[in-house]
Amino acid sequence: MTTASTPATAQTRTTPNASVAIQFALAGLVWGSSFLFIAVALTGISPTQVAWSRLALGAIALGLVVALRRERLPRSPRVWGHMTVLAVTFCVVPYLLFSWAQQHVTSGLASIYNATTPIMTAIMAGLVLRAEKLKPVQIAGIVIGMLGVAVIIAPWQGLDFSQSLVAQFAILGATACYGFSLAYMRRFASNTGMSAAMFSFLNIGIGAVVMTLLAPVIALQPVRLDPWVVASVVLLGFFGTGFAYIWNQNTVRAWGPTRASTVTYITPVVGVALGAVVLGEQLGWNEPMGALVVFLGILLAQNRLRLRRRRDPAGRVGAAAPPDTIRTAEGRPAGRG
Repeated sequence: MTTASTPATAQTRTTPNASVAIQFALAGLVWGSSFLFIAVALTGISPTQVAWSRLALGAIALGLVVALRRERLPRSPRVWGHMTVLAVTFCVVPYLLFSWAQQHVTSGLASIYNATTPIMTAIMAGLVLRAEKLKPVQIAGIVIGMLGVAVIIAPWQGLDFSQSLVAQFAILGATACYGFSLAYMRRFASNTGMSAAMFSFLNIGIGAVVMTLLAPVIALQPVRLDPWVVASVVLLGFFGTGFAYIWNQNTVRAWGPTRASTVTYITPVVGVALGAVVLGEQLGWNEPMGALVVFLGILLAQNRLRLRRRRDPAGRVGAAAPPDTIRTAEGRPAGRG
């Protein structure tokens, strides 16, 4: 693993490309499996206990990595303040929402909705936090992505606001939290001086502390443990909420955020496949169809579809027009402070 000075710095990449590709694939596989782990864990413990246990175990895993690397905690109160905001919005709230929602929707559908995160990130970065200016094509992507969500919800089947529909909105609330956090991270926490391991440890660790403080109030329900529940919680905590964050941070630093964000396309495929094979879940035609529309919206929202070709001064047809600016790995235009 490389050590960088920001959560997504543009420093020289030293991680071998094969290693980065492996970490990218592992992150996609583990995060895609997380929805299965949550579904199995819910058969023995409550949603709040799922959120609490995954944060606690993830913090332990990341803490061990930081300790082995002998890294020091940051001293700046500003850094701790920003990391606390991220811990709540990127971990505590969405983990609680996902865990509650998966009592009422399939793990496959939850994984599909999770793919709306880049759409939510574009909305938050462009319209809420003003971290970047949206281009018309990106706005079109957001609209198309929302149309894809509407196809998944299938309003023509009737909206009775049952637990399932409320749960779907809860998951969208969770991905909105992810989008806010990623935009906040880009604007306020891109120059913290921390390595990927330390950044991830503080994010998950502070979230674990918050959940531990809340546990006496929200997480004292009875438990019914069996080997499958225990294994799911351990895998969800140590890998899905622990090591996968470091793998993803290393991928972002080596490949940049746009290329690294394609993990979004892996997780729903893994989630739907595992839900169908392991849990026997079934999806309606509108859910994968809506997912495809969402993916199209993601491509547009990330300004990744450049179909126009232009002629160079010699009159030859060139490649697709390059981006307006060269961007650093944290997604900001290069050369800006």
